[in-house]
Amino acid sequence: MASMRNWRNPKASSPPRRICRSCKQEVTTVVERRKTMGIFVPVWTAGPCHNPFCEQYVPQEAPISSERRSRGRT
Repeated sequence: MASMRNWRNPKASSPPRRICRSCKQEVTTVVERRKTMGIFVPVWTAGPCHNPFCEQYVPQEAPISSERRSRGRT
């Protein structure tokens, strides 16, 4: 009989994939923070799209924080 301690769920160990809304290609995950009840908590969101043919394309050299401020939160 298998022990419950040794059992692993393969889906639980892999992080969720983030997809660009425009071109449907996979993008990186970015950790942002938001304030909840007086403390900052991490929030994992989709990062910028680096596909040059996408309408939401962001060059690799641009810092993520400045790009998000100019677009506003989605």
